[in-house]
Amino acid sequence: MADLLLLSFLPAGSEWIIIVFVILLLFGGRKIPELMKGLGKGVKSFKEGVNEAKEEINKAKEDLDDTDKVKK
Repeated sequence: MADLLLLSFLPAGSEWIIIVFVILLLFGGRKIPELMKGLGKGVKSFKEGVNEAKEEINKAKEDLDDTDKVKK
């Protein structure tokens, strides 16, 4: 139910065209590749951070499991 409510607020086909047009007007055709490159670097950095956090959590979990096994 909540998923359907969330999807109702996303732009439809013609709204995407308007959004792209406004972005072109604001930034121009030459700046868009630079913006996308920066966005890609940001997403890559975010994914690396998430993966590092997962590794740290898994390592801590394994350490706790090892200490529990030693206590038993």
